Amino acid sequence: MIRNDDPTRRRVDLDRAEALRLLAGVPLGRLVFTRQALPTIRPVNHVLDGGDIVIRTHEGAALTSQAQQVDGTGVVVAYEADSIDPDTHLGWSVVVTGYARLVTDPDELARIRGLLEPWAPSPGMDQAVRIRPDLVTGVLLTETGGTAGKPG
Repeated sequence: MIRNDDPTRRRVDLDRAEALRLLAGVPLGRLVFTRQALPTIRPVNHVLDGGDIVIRTHEGAALTSQAQQVDGTGVVVAYEADSIDPDTHLGWSVVVTGYARLVTDPDELARIRGLLEPWAPSPGMDQAVRIRPDLVTGVLLTETGGTAGKPG
């Protein structure tokens, strides 16, 4: 059993570059956005592209309509991904907050379709959303003096 007061464990804040490097190394995360004035969470796969998080979606998705707002600012979202061992509780977690915008350029959309195959493909998954990370936070859950839980 893991004790919460175990002095051999520590939490280390990650800098932006390391947090994004770790995020780029996993294929799945959770997208958080507002739907009908309430928080909604969806598991999605992603790629990092030019420092942005890119996901695929379909035209009828709630996020798709919000991300194409007329003023061009997009919609505020959060994106979280992690890799935490269920037995040792060691690993890392990264949360990104930023604006999500619908990708509308046909050439960019075609390039993204080649980079990212949806993990649950369905008819109409032809749209993509780009999330520009404004706030990036991350934590490493590790042991003191050891390499267990060290990000790879």
